[in-house]
Amino acid sequence: MRRLIFIFMLSVVFSAKAQQPTIKNGLESFVKSNTIYPMFALDNCIQGTIEVGFKLDKAGKVTYATITKGIGADLDAEALRLIKLSSGKWQIPVGYDTTFLIRSPMKFSLQDYGCENINPGSVGLAINRYKDELQSINKIANFYRNIEQGIENFIEEEKIIALKEEVGIDDHFINRKIAIAEKKINQSDLQSACEDFKFVKYMGSKKADKLLAKYCK
Repeated sequence: MRRLIFIFMLSVVFSAKAQQPTIKNGLESFVKSNTIYPMFALDNCIQGTIEVGFKLDKAGKVTYATITKGIGADLDAEALRLIKLSSGKWQIPVGYDTTFLIRSPMKFSLQDYGCENINPGSVGLAINRYKDELQSINKIANFYRNIEQGIENFIEEEKIIALKEEVGIDDHFINRKIAIAEKKINQSDLQSACEDFKFVKYMGSKKADKLLAKYCK
């Protein structure tokens, strides 16, 4: 059976007497229970350590979050999403400095997924390809946003269709994206789910339209 292995460490520098914020069962357990390994990283055996910096207010809500050391693929966004998902679940000690930046390294690793003997060089090439594909995806999205606003370009449409084929935006891709968004709904992460549904829409598909109307008003 394929297994996804996640190792997470909370790295915070406090004085010896200071108490740390805590989350029920620990951050590692929270992340293991909620991680949805993103499509590109999963398909290309992208693994590694991502560091997220975040701040908490006195109510245990995440007020700021950023990638302080990323990989450069969609795995970065998942690490950031997980920290945001933890908002409101932290217990904050009395006197805690809410301006303090917590730096949390998260190690993502795939085991028994055919990635054991993967060439590191091919992973690096995949990450570079991801950056190129992002540019293509943005071009596709802009095209369909223009259509939504009544701006159509029939000459450009053929190029966009060819670009979608090149990037791999097909029914299988769209169905996977929707399935991921539905998992996020089950985690009560409507914001991220709606971003995925909108992504589907702006890839020229109507498959997420009903879900957009239901969850993203």
